[in-house]
Amino acid sequence: MNIGNVNVEHPYILAPMAGVTDLPFRLLCKEQGAGLLCMEMVSAKALQYRNKNTAKLLAIHPEEYPVSLQLFGSDPEVISEQAKRIEELPFQILDLNMGCPVPKVVKNGEGSALMRDPKKVYDIVYKTARAIQKPVTVKMRKGFDEEHINAVEIAKAVEDAGGAAVAVHGRTREQYYSGKADWEIIRRVKEAVSIPVIGNGDVTSGESAEAMRRETGCDGVMIGRGAQGNPWIFRELIEYARTGKEPKRPDRFEICRTILRHMRLQIEWKGEYSGIREMRKHVAWYLKGMPGAAKLRDAVNQVESEKELEELLEKILK
Repeated sequence: MNIGNVNVEHPYILAPMAGVTDLPFRLLCKEQGAGLLCMEMVSAKALQYRNKNTAKLLAIHPEEYPVSLQLFGSDPEVISEQAKRIEELPFQILDLNMGCPVPKVVKNGEGSALMRDPKKVYDIVYKTARAIQKPVTVKMRKGFDEEHINAVEIAKAVEDAGGAAVAVHGRTREQYYSGKADWEIIRRVKEAVSIPVIGNGDVTSGESAEAMRRETGCDGVMIGRGAQGNPWIFRELIEYARTGKEPKRPDRFEICRTILRHMRLQIEWKGEYSGIREMRKHVAWYLKGMPGAAKLRDAVNQVESEKELEELLEKILK
């Protein structure tokens, strides 16, 4: 798949997830074969005001390429100006968030709230695509609510404005992440535009990824919650596409080795205090499905040091 002038070797993409797709986790997903890595969303206004907390969000490792940096906002001028200002950073694709359902984002007219204003969507993409040389993409939803299903209209606006690709989550903003994702809307978007269309929603295995591609004709598959505590999903999707068989899941030894590697990357990047606390949610995801997982999660939430987490994992492996 090509997005503008960027070649994506494998059509399996790590979705942007706030508080999840930081640099350490992206590196793990890349090692497992993710074709494109999407960073945590960054506020265009925060960039405008030189907010110091955005520096870590903008960090990119050379081993990640290709990587997509995602901005969110609602002002076409601010977004395009900030995109131009950060274009020298080593990301390959600039994504615009038009799908975030979080109330504080929507209340500001940002994220999925933009789907209520196709003209503004056009203006944002038009200005941004002409402000920078890198491809501009949009991540959006099925619609804002069931009374306003307009993903096709929004996708056409993105294409007309110069967007290089769209990712469509098959749920409305009102659904958040509940219910079943509507793959039919992804198919309708794919039929309506000529730019690459990336499907998102309810893909947790090689079989479901192939089903999405078959039913929708989408060019790529974006994995969000299915990758939480599960960077191996990208390896499995590639293997399933090649052989038609679900590969063997990682055993507890590989899971624990990966947790340790993830922890050390977090500590290297954020220091022990923040790194360990960031790991708590990741470890809970990694351990899901293991015998005694609920009790283990309680123990993980008390961990405060690298040594304590190592000792906990040793107990799991006994």
